Amino acid sequence: MSVNDVRPWRSIHRRKSRQIHVGPVPVGGDAPITVQTMTNTPTTDVRATIEQVQRCAEAGADIVRISTPDADSARALKEIVAESPVPIVADIHFHYKRAIEAAEAGAACLRINPGNIGDESRVREVIRAAKDHGCSIRIGVNAGSLEKHLLEKYREPCPEAMIESGLEHIRILEDNDFHEFKISVKASDVFLSAAAYMGLAEATDAPLHLGITEAGGLTGGTIKSAIGLGNLLWMGIGDTVRVSLSADPVEEVKVGYEILKSLGLRHRGVNIISCPSCARQGFDVIKTVERLEDRLSHIKTPMSLSIIGCVVNGPGEALMTDVGFTGGGAGSGMVYLAGKQSHKMSNDQMIDHIVEQVEKRAAEIEEGNAARPAAE
Repeated sequence: MSVNDVRPWRSIHRRKSRQIHVGPVPVGGDAPITVQTMTNTPTTDVRATIEQVQRCAEAGADIVRISTPDADSARALKEIVAESPVPIVADIHFHYKRAIEAAEAGAACLRINPGNIGDESRVREVIRAAKDHGCSIRIGVNAGSLEKHLLEKYREPCPEAMIESGLEHIRILEDNDFHEFKISVKASDVFLSAAAYMGLAEATDAPLHLGITEAGGLTGGTIKSAIGLGNLLWMGIGDTVRVSLSADPVEEVKVGYEILKSLGLRHRGVNIISCPSCARQGFDVIKTVERLEDRLSHIKTPMSLSIIGCVVNGPGEALMTDVGFTGGGAGSGMVYLAGKQSHKMSNDQMIDHIVEQVEKRAAEIEEGNAARPAAE
């Protein structure tokens, strides 16, 4: 079975949104759901920030956001943008002039928070700069920084307050004939954030940027994000995602892709199907998977690999993967290729051999993809 094989009962019908662009990257419409992250280096440390952007791009980030808190950061942004392999979003808070400077520096998108960017006249100046420099805008509503009048009206952050905040800001942009925008309504509470996104999805056709903000560390934040984003994506809501973790931004990219891959919404790299291991295992499954994840991280071609410790489920899983290895006895296991039993391999040589087989299969897939348009 191909990794791209989609059965009717697996299908997700995405909400119809209009399409915008973040630099050359389309967001919304029928474009693939994009994966974003955010740098955590000081923006003024240009070299460190560029290196982090490049690592994130290599991991698969389509778009990277960079905080621009002061004039020095805005100046540094120009050099960072020039060397970035992906579009850069300037993250703006409190001072609208930073947004104007970021647009002038070449940012592809300006992220502004309606709760702290200032009054309508300042937002209009940001819109003018975005128009002049070809930037899109993300309206970033956050439960932790809602406008004062909404908190007075609703008494606390709630889905209705977040939706109203977003729609008020959409009105300002549209009243100024600006339509290249996406919007997010983030909260650290999964229920609050999901309810706000569901309401907003019905109220506008703007592309939605999904995220559970301040989700936590690598393990807790991954679980919280997978639940919150996964449920929204399953309902067809969401055009671009950012997983917010107290961790290396590269980990955010990896988790974002894993969430999308698990729902069949995006395919990139090797999808490893492995058992949790038990007393039946014929080799050390956990260490093997750890090593294979590292050794195969350079593969960008979508494909599947099963690593199963014994013959209870191993053969069945291998039937559905590009490459498979099932533990047996006497220090060896069975290699499966394209779902078929192929040959035995000793446990002490299996990792190098599996890497070789996966690389070979990836090359075959890429070769077939390259030949397909000419044949059609």
